[in-house]
Amino acid sequence: MSGIVGIHYFDGRSVERTDLKEMVDVLAHRGPDGSDIWSEGSVGVGHCMLWTTPESLVEKLPLVSQTGDLVITADARIDNRDELLPALGLDNGIPEKITDSQLILAAYQQWGEQCPEQLLGDFAFAIWDKSKQTFFCARDHLGVKPFYYYSSHQAFVFASEMKALLSVSEISPRLNEVRMGDYLTMMMEDQSITIYKSILRLPPAHSMSVSQSGVQLWAYWCLDPERELQLDSDEAYAKAFREIFTKAVRCRLRSALPVGSQLSGGLDSSSVTCVARKLLAQAGNTPLHTVSNIFEDLPECDEQPFINTVLAQGEMIPHYVHADQLSPLSELDQIWQYEDEALIAPNHFLSWGLNRAAQQAGIRVFLDGFDGDTAVSHGGVRFAELARQQEWESFAREAKAISAHFPISPQMLLNSYGVVPLQGLAKQARWVAFAKAVHQLHKHLDISRRHLLIKHGLKALVPKRMRQIRRRLRRGRSGKPTSPVSPLVNPSFAQRISLAERINMLGRHSEQPTTARADHWQALTTGLIAFALEQLDQYAAAFSLEARHPFMDKRLIEFCLALPSEQKLYQGWSRMVLRRALADVLPETIQWRGGKTTMTPNFQRGLLKFDHELLDQVVFQRSQQMEKYVNLHFLRKTYQQVQSGEKLHDPDIMVLWRAITIALWLNRNQVTS
Repeated sequence: MSGIVGIHYFDGRSVERTDLKEMVDVLAHRGPDGSDIWSEGSVGVGHCMLWTTPESLVEKLPLVSQTGDLVITADARIDNRDELLPALGLDNGIPEKITDSQLILAAYQQWGEQCPEQLLGDFAFAIWDKSKQTFFCARDHLGVKPFYYYSSHQAFVFASEMKALLSVSEISPRLNEVRMGDYLTMMMEDQSITIYKSILRLPPAHSMSVSQSGVQLWAYWCLDPERELQLDSDEAYAKAFREIFTKAVRCRLRSALPVGSQLSGGLDSSSVTCVARKLLAQAGNTPLHTVSNIFEDLPECDEQPFINTVLAQGEMIPHYVHADQLSPLSELDQIWQYEDEALIAPNHFLSWGLNRAAQQAGIRVFLDGFDGDTAVSHGGVRFAELARQQEWESFAREAKAISAHFPISPQMLLNSYGVVPLQGLAKQARWVAFAKAVHQLHKHLDISRRHLLIKHGLKALVPKRMRQIRRRLRRGRSGKPTSPVSPLVNPSFAQRISLAERINMLGRHSEQPTTARADHWQALTTGLIAFALEQLDQYAAAFSLEARHPFMDKRLIEFCLALPSEQKLYQGWSRMVLRRALADVLPETIQWRGGKTTMTPNFQRGLLKFDHELLDQVVFQRSQQMEKYVNLHFLRKTYQQVQSGEKLHDPDIMVLWRAITIALWLNRNQVTS
């Protein structure tokens, strides 16, 4: 974790060192171990340093090449150092004296603008190429390290955080209303825009070349949705997963200072923690710190029995946060000193508390199990594959098995994945095949043959014209399809920014994938992942921590996507390959844990108990600024329903959450559209 900044004026102005210093000072929390700037004429870059890796202790940035024609500033941890050192002819020196920024600069000298293709790790960097009068910039594969920029005919300015860009006088904090619409509808697919009109993001896995001729962006890597891995046995898949996952954890343990791991007791964080503990113990290093949220006042949220099962392995130093005493809104003023945009994740405050505890424990590098669900994949769409292949006995057996491990009913799985294939048989008059399917579903799932025949057979034979009329009656007399825009959004605002059209254009999830791999690819490439990583980065940076995410390893992501669906879901167990791979690493109660504890009760309690007065103020007294964007009648009606003591529904709470956080952000930032 470090902070980077840079300016290039195209109109001949000289970069003022005071401007660079101000940008660097804004990012001081990202690099408390020193800062520096470099400038020459119309170009300047800056850096603030956070020591984490052994090499960072001797790293000096910005770094000027020996020939003086290249200058780099970087926020980077390069993981394939062992491969790069000999490939770049740097294997004659002491590896610990060769920094990651030196490796990136040498890679650029050897491979030019193709150099990011040769790098593994988390990185955001900019190289000034004096001979070409060009800035070359790149961001890592998943977007762990942030990169924001401003570009006009007069200037190009970049930084690790938007607040540093806003310290430059010519960059105005004008509100991007399109982004506001994205927030209100939870549609974060656009990986370029930000909450400010003038500030953009370099998307993950993208490079950028910037000169007076303009800005050119291109993707240097993308996931292959067609590749399938074929190994000899379940054991071979498990062994391969374990090797790659262990590498992903090991390279993220490279640290000169204490390392911690977020331990919730779930499968993901426990996998990271147990592998990290074992690797540190084998190397004879200091014990691993763990930081865990506990909920003693809310037993339904508390996972201490699972946490303690992991800690019983020994060689760990535990720390705890009493998260049941925290609330979603109580520390927003402090959070927004560091976080630049409105908030999406309702449990953001839990990460904030964990990071604070990690800093107090003297930790600099903090591992977590972020989005292991997506990285490995539960493989639920395997049911669609089985149904399309007419493997109804396997479908039924898997449905029955999964319902024993997770709160999912076989009927729900049939309705989600089996309806279209079943009705297809009826439409094609393939009644023998239909009868076999009904027999297997009745036999293994105890679903009535009559129900299956009527609902999934005869219903499919209703003429298309009749089905259209029925749908029209459901929608109302207008016959117009239901709008994709949330009722939370002010209709006139939605119309003004063409929000419905934007959702339809960017909403890649409108079509249900028919294979587990297609579903997995769709989940891995959603814009929510990069946005969540950016917010996690700023939450860690606020406490001078470097957040590292083993499940976001490029090698692991590629491997898991290529797995056959039965390695993701088998005998009712999701993420089966991980469970097999870590059989002798995870405690058995964690390895075969089904679902996970929901944090929703704690969120609802904090919002309605601790933040009640603030909610009242925002909804009824401080709503003027959000009225332009939010349907206040719908918001207040929802709030009154929540206050009435009726059973709370997640959608109602999320409506409140989105509106409240946006209102508070607008009140704090006072931006104009």
